[in-house]
Amino acid sequence: MGLTDSEDVQLVLFSLFLLIYLITVLGNAGMVLLIRLDPHLHTSMYFFLSHLSFLDFCYSTAITPKTLENLVRSTRYISFGGCFTQLYFFISLCGTECFLLSSMAYDRYVAICRPLQYPVVMSMTFCRTLITVSYVIGFSDSFIVVFCITTLHFCKSHVIHHFFCDSTPILTLSCTDTHDIEILIFILAGSTLIVSLLTIFVSYVFILLTILKMNSTSGKRKAFSTCASHLLGVTIFFGTTIFTYLKPSKSYSLGKDQVASVFYTIVIPMLNPLIYSLRNKDVKQALIRVMQKRGVPGI
Repeated sequence: MGLTDSEDVQLVLFSLFLLIYLITVLGNAGMVLLIRLDPHLHTSMYFFLSHLSFLDFCYSTAITPKTLENLVRSTRYISFGGCFTQLYFFISLCGTECFLLSSMAYDRYVAICRPLQYPVVMSMTFCRTLITVSYVIGFSDSFIVVFCITTLHFCKSHVIHHFFCDSTPILTLSCTDTHDIEILIFILAGSTLIVSLLTIFVSYVFILLTILKMNSTSGKRKAFSTCASHLLGVTIFFGTTIFTYLKPSKSYSLGKDQVASVFYTIVIPMLNPLIYSLRNKDVKQALIRVMQKRGVPGI
């Protein structure tokens, strides 16, 4: 398994991925810590955002360290148990993030379309319920998929033509019929995407209609600004996921799919903290307050 056999390219990729991973860890861990430390960020929106950062941290950690190890080793390998453990957490975290992003869209819908009811509807109890359901569905779907794949017989080559253990490259190694499992994966992945995207789409249709009815230009600008970061994150995440997975395994392309996989497993977890914080005044002000409380010089 791996990305390339060229030592020069491996060195460049190792340096690049290591830098990205360090930014990912610092950005997402910092976001979680900041939201926990600043009372002004103890709202439903930032509650969801802290879980998104946690998922991105775990998501990247499930893939990147092993990828970095294989880039500097002459013999690139992963154990049978390690491979399926990586696959399990990858699918679990990916599915959970889909439902989390849809929950964040619903939160924005309530905030903009039903502002007077927002504190009651998006209570902390309801938010925790949404988060719990997201995790339960994501990890349950992953267990079903991984369990079914482990029942296959692998008598072909043990070389995985990918840089991590993903379902499609693993299925190509099986010497038994994988049609039923491919259908199962398609149904589970498709239903997750449909439910998530439908929730997001409907939420933003109502948000758009509400914004268009606003008379205040500043109110429209504020509403659009509130949703812009989430929309960008949704577009990047779901765009690459759909491109990679909602197609038959026979159309699997090593080069194109690896590029897309690098983007959503390594790059996107780094981008999310930047997307949700760079244009967010609440986060910037919270960071200043926390640093002042800690007595950081120059703040």
